[in-house]
Formats: sequence, structure tokens, C-alpha cells
Amino acid sequence: MKNLSLKLDDDIFDETEKIVSRVQKTRNRYINEAIDFYNRLHRRGLLSKQLARESELVASDSMEVLAEFEKLYDED
Repeated sequence: MKNLSLKLDDDIFDETEKIVSRVQKTRNRYINEAIDFYNRLHRRGLLSKQLARESELVASDSMEVLAEFEKLYDED
């Protein structure tokens, strides 16, 4: 594990202390889980943006392929 010095706003610290005591977790475990959750949330957002960009890149090719399939279907 890595050591980290962290400065929290007073209101965030106070709320965290209340929650930590109620859920019976150590402050360290709680903060680790919160950061893990936040990382996963942002990773999903980044992946969504990447997929949207890649989808835009292939959209015209996809439409061309669809048009070709429609021509084949119409010929039958």
C-alpha cells in the first residue's frame, strides 16, 4: 500500500466520520472503497466517450454495408 497525505474540507471530513462510525469501517477502508468506486465511474465514462468516437468513425462505412445488404435483399 501507498501512504498518502490528504487534506479534506471540514464538512466532508465530518460527514465521513459520521458515516464511517455507522457503517463500522475504518476511515482508510472507506476512502479506498470510495476512490475505487469513483475510478470505476470515470473509467465507464471514458469508455463510453471512446465508443462514441469510434462509432462515429465507422458510421459511414456501416451505412454503405447496410445499403449493399438492402440491394441484395431487393434482388431476391
